[in-house]
Amino acid sequence: MEGIEHRTVEVNGIKMHIAEKGNKQGPVVLFLHGWPELWYSWRHQIIALSSLGYRAVAPDLRGYGDTDAPSSISSYTGFHIVGDIVALIDSLGVDQVFLVAHDWGAIIGWYLCMIRPERIKAYVCLSVPFLRRNPKIKTVDAMRAAYGDDYYICRFQEPGKMEAEMAEVGTAYVLKNILTNRKIGPPILPKGEFGTGFNPDMPDTLPSWLTEDDLAYFVSKFEKTGFTGGLNYYRNFNPNWELMAPWNGVKIKVPVKFITGELDMVYTSLNMEEYIHGGGFKEDVPNLAEVIVQKGVAHFNNQEAAEEISSHIYEFIKKF
Repeated sequence: MEGIEHRTVEVNGIKMHIAEKGNKQGPVVLFLHGWPELWYSWRHQIIALSSLGYRAVAPDLRGYGDTDAPSSISSYTGFHIVGDIVALIDSLGVDQVFLVAHDWGAIIGWYLCMIRPERIKAYVCLSVPFLRRNPKIKTVDAMRAAYGDDYYICRFQEPGKMEAEMAEVGTAYVLKNILTNRKIGPPILPKGEFGTGFNPDMPDTLPSWLTEDDLAYFVSKFEKTGFTGGLNYYRNFNPNWELMAPWNGVKIKVPVKFITGELDMVYTSLNMEEYIHGGGFKEDVPNLAEVIVQKGVAHFNNQEAAEEISSHIYEFIKKF
């Protein structure tokens, strides 16, 4: 990770850790990680894009890694996180950025494109497409109706409970279990425990794209912070449903390229495949330029198919 600089910036009342590399005068590519991850998930893209003349910037989001983690659940709404990112963009001294985001970072990315589209030049979105708001039912209620109480997002709702279940198996087990998961369809957790978690077929050895050192870095940071900060994003799905009501039916006008793995648990649940390919996604995001489905790739495509993702990002953003 040579040449990646680390610093802390004050944004929206918190201290945020960012990793950056590249030409300080170059166009900014801003990377937002998902759960349970860190800036480090973008290590390959930071190197690749900075070598092409861009200024690559990847924060630890609120609640993660070396960024502050406010204690109250209500400090993790979409508005708080978008506020953090707008302040971060301001601190970089630029009007606009290229946005690249994955998983929860992608959800925040859609909120950014919805609330402050003028700050985003183009958006490369990984794994989670735009989630069209259903005005008739709250997000978690709809998920519970579809998949039951043991669907992972439903299980994450009660403060402290999932943290205790994760503590029984330990941080390293939880992270390895999730990062190596290739099981398609909605993640349903074992009753009353983390148990085999997301990944009953967890391998003994790590895949080639995740080294022991990579895993150790994630583990060291989550050992320090715990999982609460990240889980609090999920605990705001229903509050966000209420807060985002003014944008019901919104069209996202930012130019977008969407990339997912065919084995991604998001792509293979919640009718996402139908939404992505059946016209709904393009209806909500009129400037959706491209949809890429990567063969044989699972959820963490920015790490598993790192070079391919870096190329996809560059091929898209160089047009602007």
